Amino acid sequence: MNKMKSSLSFLCSIIWIFISISCNNENSSSEKNIAHSSKELEQKTSSRIKELLGFSNESIGKIDDSTILKYFAQVKLAYSQNADAAIWSKGEKWLPVGDSMYRFIQNSKLYGLFPEDYHFLQLSSIRLLFFNDSTAKSDRRNADLWARADLFLTDAFFHIVKDIKLGRLPNDSITLRKDTVMDKANFISLLDTLKKAGKLTDLVHELEPKIKAYHLLKAGIKKFLEGFDNKFYTVVPSPSKDRANYKRLLQKRLYESGFIATDSTLVDSSQLAHALKKFQEKKGLEADGKIGNETLTALNTTDRERFVHIAITMDRFKKLPSEMPEKYIWVNLPAFSLQVWDDDTIKIQSRIVCGKPATRSPVLTSAISELITYPKWTIPTSIIVKEILPGVKKNPKYFQKKKYGVFDFKGNEINPDSVDWTKFKNSIPYHVIQGSGDANALGVMKFNFNNKYAVYLHDTNERYLFSRNDRAMSHGCIRVQDWHTLANFVIDNDDADGKAGMRIDSIQRWLNKKEKRSLAIKTKLPLFIRYFTCEGKNGTIQFYNDIYGEDKRLAEKYFTGK
Repeated sequence: MNKMKSSLSFLCSIIWIFISISCNNENSSSEKNIAHSSKELEQKTSSRIKELLGFSNESIGKIDDSTILKYFAQVKLAYSQNADAAIWSKGEKWLPVGDSMYRFIQNSKLYGLFPEDYHFLQLSSIRLLFFNDSTAKSDRRNADLWARADLFLTDAFFHIVKDIKLGRLPNDSITLRKDTVMDKANFISLLDTLKKAGKLTDLVHELEPKIKAYHLLKAGIKKFLEGFDNKFYTVVPSPSKDRANYKRLLQKRLYESGFIATDSTLVDSSQLAHALKKFQEKKGLEADGKIGNETLTALNTTDRERFVHIAITMDRFKKLPSEMPEKYIWVNLPAFSLQVWDDDTIKIQSRIVCGKPATRSPVLTSAISELITYPKWTIPTSIIVKEILPGVKKNPKYFQKKKYGVFDFKGNEINPDSVDWTKFKNSIPYHVIQGSGDANALGVMKFNFNNKYAVYLHDTNERYLFSRNDRAMSHGCIRVQDWHTLANFVIDNDDADGKAGMRIDSIQRWLNKKEKRSLAIKTKLPLFIRYFTCEGKNGTIQFYNDIYGEDKRLAEKYFTGK
């Protein structure tokens, strides 16, 4: 026991030296900061807070060479309104609200946050000195340490409430919340609320998004962290890119995770497939023993990277409106999924096919305004340039083969054989239209909504694609497997006159007769197309491939080193 105390005392001494050096102030640990009573400690702490804030003002938020108060202006205002007295402690004790603030920082990963962003290293070092049995009384009464701890906690509080309410990602073209900034008055008001109520978790809960899906994701974080694997594993190459080393590296990777017994002797293909199935089962993937894109991504993604996906996704929820509509369509591109939500309940769930990485589906907010049976497809210029022009230059009968019609801008049909397609490069002076029918790429139902990308929800003539795991395969539109149920819901939602049943019957007649007809929707059903690489399910978290590399881009820009 004495040996343990001695070791702990030594550790505390090292921490103390670290803190003292980092202060970069010759008076920071001098005798003038050591109090002889709790009352004197309060006075000296207040004086030291004032000194540090004065120093910070000259150094743009720095209180030493390595520590910056990110919310310096708010911190300074908070203490000026508190007569420079400590906010989180009194005498030689942290107040209950100070303890709860520290514990929140310590466990902030449960909210998709990173403790190191909120001075956790400095706070935990100081706290260890304060509460260690072998710490000298003079160290416990060091006003410099109490002052720094208080400033760290205040700065952390302002940083946390901002990150909880608004997130860490920048506002973009699809940000829907109206309160996208917080001024100093907002921050001070929240601090005052906490000081009066004393319940940090209640305050945080009020700041969080209200959408149920956010809380389902948050509910899965605890289990994820309990099984958190901090290791770095062998990277497995794609078999199409490195056939020579693929099997050896895959076996090594599976051995590192305990799914195979050895990595010294190469096993046969059946053993490798069996081990891979066990890995897939644990990760919630289709256990087919084959290396698809999803499995390869799962093998090469660490839990550290997965937690960043969680953090980014939680922040994306914070860009939604504070109150979601009662009913809405939610399309999550990485999940290849469409959901219809009604009063926090999922009424419809359907597989989708979305855009390929080269022709990605856009994220957007709109509302369903029209249903069209047996639609025609007016092909966008981007597809004409990327696919049709190269196709017709290779095969003069390309239009006949694809059953595409060519029309001038007055609506007159043009014989494609009469046009010299070789002279066109970036555009053509014609519309290219695929007529309605069972072979049409849009299938037999199209859902129109206002957007600048010329995309829609629709059926497809390639329904076999819904059976695949990786369904990023379209030109940008969203193909919906359960389009028929969705159409009925849209019509039922538009039942102001009690005639929804008649409209549903009309739609069915048009489909039976293979007629191109349209139905305007007056009560438009809100539509959110979003990019969320994970979601909460039954207390766990389901991860999806970063199909367009959006999370990777954000992680590199805003979560470097996490």
